[in-house]
Amino acid sequence: MRLQDRSLVIREATAQDSELLWRWWNDGKVMEHAGFPRGLGITKEAVLKLLTDGDPNQHRLILEVDSRPVGEMNYRSLGEGVAQIGIKICDFTQQGKGYGPRFLRLLIRHLFTERGYTKIVLDTNVKNTRAQHVYEKLGFRKVRTRIDDWRDQLGELQSSIDYELTAEDFRDE
Repeated sequence: MRLQDRSLVIREATAQDSELLWRWWNDGKVMEHAGFPRGLGITKEAVLKLLTDGDPNQHRLILEVDSRPVGEMNYRSLGEGVAQIGIKICDFTQQGKGYGPRFLRLLIRHLFTERGYTKIVLDTNVKNTRAQHVYEKLGFRKVRTRIDDWRDQLGELQSSIDYELTAEDFRDE
């Protein structure tokens, strides 16, 4: 898969991306919002294996701006027309420039129109208000808030919000 909107590209992650993903996934600042303030502690070999021998329902994607990798997305089929997605702009110098909503629109449009999904779901930390604003702007609806439902690497209780989006509610503007 390769999706493009002017200078933005979403492409499938390949074995050549394993070192980049390894660096991002082991960076506590990048992974903090996902509950891993110390990073994943994953080896280069394990990342390569995920990319080459991974689950066919799990798709890892690289986000590029002007041919430079700046982040990652993923989606996976949950069955019955439902896809779960995630996004991280990993290059902090590229955050706050409006790329997140553009990348999300590209992927969501593709999942609804080309892949035939009828619903897209995601979750985010309750503290990540910037992401919540973006999701709601795109038409995602809060389904539930899960209070103190998991512990991060430091043992601190975290809360999250579950969102869902249907093609009818998608604001593709």
